[in-house]
Amino acid sequence: MIAKEAVFKAVDEIKEKLIQVSDAIHSFAELGNQEFKSAELLAGELEAAGFTVERAYAGIPTAFKARLQGKAKKPVVALLAEYDALPELGHACGHNIVGTAALGAALALARFLPELPGTLLVFGTPAEETNGAKVVLAEKGHFAGVDAALMIHPGPATVVAAPSLAMDALEFHFQGKAAHAASNPQEGINALDAVILTFNAINALREHLEEGVRIHGIINKGGAAPNIVPEEAAARFYVRARTRRYLNQVVEKVVNCARGAALATGAKLTVSNFEYSFDEMKTNRVLARLVEENLELLGERHVPPADGFGSLDMGNVSQVVPSIHPYISVGPPYPTHHTREFAQIAASPGGHRSLITGAKLLAATAYDLFTDPALVREAQAAFRADK
Repeated sequence: MIAKEAVFKAVDEIKEKLIQVSDAIHSFAELGNQEFKSAELLAGELEAAGFTVERAYAGIPTAFKARLQGKAKKPVVALLAEYDALPELGHACGHNIVGTAALGAALALARFLPELPGTLLVFGTPAEETNGAKVVLAEKGHFAGVDAALMIHPGPATVVAAPSLAMDALEFHFQGKAAHAASNPQEGINALDAVILTFNAINALREHLEEGVRIHGIINKGGAAPNIVPEEAAARFYVRARTRRYLNQVVEKVVNCARGAALATGAKLTVSNFEYSFDEMKTNRVLARLVEENLELLGERHVPPADGFGSLDMGNVSQVVPSIHPYISVGPPYPTHHTREFAQIAASPGGHRSLITGAKLLAATAYDLFTDPALVREAQAAFRADK
């Protein structure tokens, strides 16, 4: 049997290549569904290593699926890659590391896969920050037959598994009636007033919601000029809760806030979702145990998970297949996500360390599943039990 240390060594041997790829994706800083250079760089490296690659996978231009089979078809282990950046901040969530860690694990495992039973998949999943591709892939059955889905994410601290919130992205559009704001305001219907009333009603609602709910919004359309009664106004909100079940209840209350504002002002309301909905992350406890054991083997100190108030499209994947989403520390000064400081460290020695550790962790965990069928069965049983 191949020693796990050989897998770690295989990652170390391609360390410089992985850093170059990660830093290149960092420099591209492509927004969601525009990651053409990033996706092609990752797909090209996988293809060169012998993977069969489907580009524009599932009809998504910057998605891909790479496949390499070992001695047998089963088990099927999927590594998930992300590579989208944030507006203005660039890779302030470190997705250059996420995508390249999946690549590194895949390239290392490819060396040994002819001796192992199973199939290794790498899914390139764009636009996690907005219209996450994993939502579509999970919804349309593209993870059918996958035994486990693995990914890592850089963060301030190394954490085996952190919770995430279910989320809906709501837009409220109010249609009013324009009028001269000084001469004849009585003839107008102020759509902006409806937006402001919606915000005030939501703020009054917060007191009566369970702990862990997060509602945050912006006014994305507020009128044309101060001397015109705003004819159109719109607001966008992210509404989050610990579970999809409770989120659905919260969303109905938030929509009622907008309905009340429309009724009060006489504006007409249209409600829509401006991005895909994310489900809460359901971490598979067997995969979490493997990740913890492999972190210890790597000498990586990890801390207990804190409350997670962000949202992930990996949550949708975790509803259909055993999944894990650990975080790997980028080290001091331990910046938080979506900051300029995190964008800077994502292409620094701290980010590079997170990348190589993450690639080794993914490779080791996939190796465990390929070499021990009992672990696959145990993970599947835990998934069914936790549904």
